[in-house]
Amino acid sequence: MSKLSAVQRSIFTAVCIGLCVVLPMAFHAIPNAGTLFSPMHIPVLLSGLICGWSFGFLCGLAGPLLSSLLTGMPPLAYLPSMLVELATYGLVCGLMINLIRTEKIYADLYISLVVALLAGRIIAGVARALLFSPGSYSFAAWITSYFITSWPGLVIQLTLVPALVSALMKAKLIPPWYPTKA
Repeated sequence: MSKLSAVQRSIFTAVCIGLCVVLPMAFHAIPNAGTLFSPMHIPVLLSGLICGWSFGFLCGLAGPLLSSLLTGMPPLAYLPSMLVELATYGLVCGLMINLIRTEKIYADLYISLVVALLAGRIIAGVARALLFSPGSYSFAAWITSYFITSWPGLVIQLTLVPALVSALMKAKLIPPWYPTKA
């Protein structure tokens, strides 16, 4: 994880929470684009990777909640499972980026992202099956909603998030993970 101050992490996370409101509005102009592309996931993943687990967790809770209150997206029926999913993404990304130390930033990012994306989907699926839709949520519904329907979003997240982190480092907006060799 980068060495940002608490103030810098707070500001970055606030921007990410704002993006959780703005990005879905832009995508929902296209029918079904929110489900296909999962635009709210990107700022949560960035917050967890760049600011750490606590800020990522906060972003994963506050982003969808604020978006739902201000725009109605996600609808209240989907909000609880999205809160669980996105909070898990932010939490796990922040934890993993601190645990994985391959000395290669892209390897660290991809491992952290894949583990977080799987953990969030598994935990949200379990929460839906046991808490939010007990008895009416099947394994087939989980696979369909979290992997088949949302595969374009997964591809975008795995492509865009590491590129954004790299661009932020190159622009010196966040410090590098590893010291550059002279």
